[in-house]
Amino acid sequence: MQRFLSYFFWTVVIGLIVYAGSKYNLHLMKEGQMNFNIWPPVIFATIFPVLIGILLRLPKLIKEIKQGMAWSVNWIKLLAVGLPTLYVTFVPLLSLTSLFRYLPFAMDIVHLDLSTIAGVIFGYVLLDSFRENSEAEETNHMARL
Repeated sequence: MQRFLSYFFWTVVIGLIVYAGSKYNLHLMKEGQMNFNIWPPVIFATIFPVLIGILLRLPKLIKEIKQGMAWSVNWIKLLAVGLPTLYVTFVPLLSLTSLFRYLPFAMDIVHLDLSTIAGVIFGYVLLDSFRENSEAEETNHMARL
């Protein structure tokens, strides 16, 4: 029952944060339209999904930290999944610069609105790339080679 309540509580907290963030994004968009300043809503829309992805992975990371193991970075996952999703996340922000026309697939990313889901994935993968550095894991990896 305690596990159910912790999952439910965390779901409600994330839901409230998403709701408040969406309201704040609308506020920034209205302010941007009145002041002709589009940078604040675009910056917020770029960073906020990453924070949501981090929040989704945070409970498991806290549980893993409590175990007290040594930590390392899974560079393969961070580079193979994190780097492309980071690119897709930041394309809308880069669309406000002169660099936009030189970016590959930039128009497709903007038109399909892929940056939000990519930001959530990047935030999750960012925390998921930190893993415990146990000798058993390294032995299993060497045995696979």
